Amino acid sequence: MTTHFPIVILGGGLGGLTAARVLHLGGIEAAVFDLEPDRHARVQGGMLDIHIYNGQLAIRAAGLWEPFTGLIHPGGESMRILDHTATVLVEQEDDGELNRPEVERGQLRDLLIDSLPEGTIRWGRKARSVREVPGHPGRHAIEFTDGEIITTDLLIGADGAWSKVRPLLTDLTPSYTGISFIEADLHDADARHPHEAAAMGAGMMMSFRGNTGILGHRETDGSLHTYVGFQVPESWIDTVDWNDAAAATAAVLDRLEGWDESLRGLIAHADTALTPRRINALPVGISWARVPGVTLLGDAAHVMSPFAGEGANIAMYDASELAQAIIDHPGDTEAALTAYEQALFPRAAEAAGDSAESLEMMFSADSPRPLVEMFTRFAGEDEPGEDEPGVGEARA
Repeated sequence: MTTHFPIVILGGGLGGLTAARVLHLGGIEAAVFDLEPDRHARVQGGMLDIHIYNGQLAIRAAGLWEPFTGLIHPGGESMRILDHTATVLVEQEDDGELNRPEVERGQLRDLLIDSLPEGTIRWGRKARSVREVPGHPGRHAIEFTDGEIITTDLLIGADGAWSKVRPLLTDLTPSYTGISFIEADLHDADARHPHEAAAMGAGMMMSFRGNTGILGHRETDGSLHTYVGFQVPESWIDTVDWNDAAAATAAVLDRLEGWDESLRGLIAHADTALTPRRINALPVGISWARVPGVTLLGDAAHVMSPFAGEGANIAMYDASELAQAIIDHPGDTEAALTAYEQALFPRAAEAAGDSAESLEMMFSADSPRPLVEMFTRFAGEDEPGEDEPGVGEARA
């Protein structure tokens, strides 16, 4: 026996939750299945800058603008670019206009979870396989690792970079971009790590020396969330024993030889274990032929590098647009999915192209010069350009 659900969203990240919320507001209920055992299973990452032209539109479509404003980090839109000596080359203050306000990913996720009817999310459901149901066009079956099987007439793949749903639509998979990140946190920074806190500033910081960079944010609890990124072979991460804290720290600091101690300290004095992450991306311009009863959103559809800060923003916007298309085409799922995908493909291609270009610029041999020149061009504009780089989700 299997349980049937009219609409299944596989994945309870920001995109999947936004889709469920907008559908709920439209009087349509969806079942969300997520592999995490519960909402508190792990830390949800660092700060997100929510863009006025996509992420904020999704939050408004979800009817959550007012509570969202309560999550905003005052001063979080501040940004500075440093060279490896910690000399400030560019600095922008938070103007309070909310063009790209900073919020904690975990708090935004909690807001979306709490906006859904109890029971919408089924936790601890990791998909083992997804397949078409023979004799039922548009119907799909999902088998979970605990042996449970469900079916649905509309399957929305919101299950991230290594999506189990994507193979129903395309054979393309993410590939390594050439950049790996090492993630770390410093807690109670102003009191315990004043030199590192001074280098980070009030909001986002980017520091580069050729194809090595340090990117980070000051978080609302006073901690510093840092990513050290460098151009290395895909296998480099496997050459380091990340369970040996001293060895891992030494391996990363070796790549920061000659950097200012306030920047090296973001790794040397980390209060958490160092977490390595390969940065992967799908090809720019990915698309697929219409397959009845199934579609994708967010990283499942177009995982890209985080260097334009678009990942979470476009995932939520995908979700709100997909949900609205379903609401606008009652009883005609295929018309809804066709309309959604026709807009999705060019939108995703533009964002992925911007992300790829930002990666090349940030990690170029003469970085941070091109980054400084770009921000200098933006100086004096009323709103940041949509291709302005940022640090989005860097999860592998």
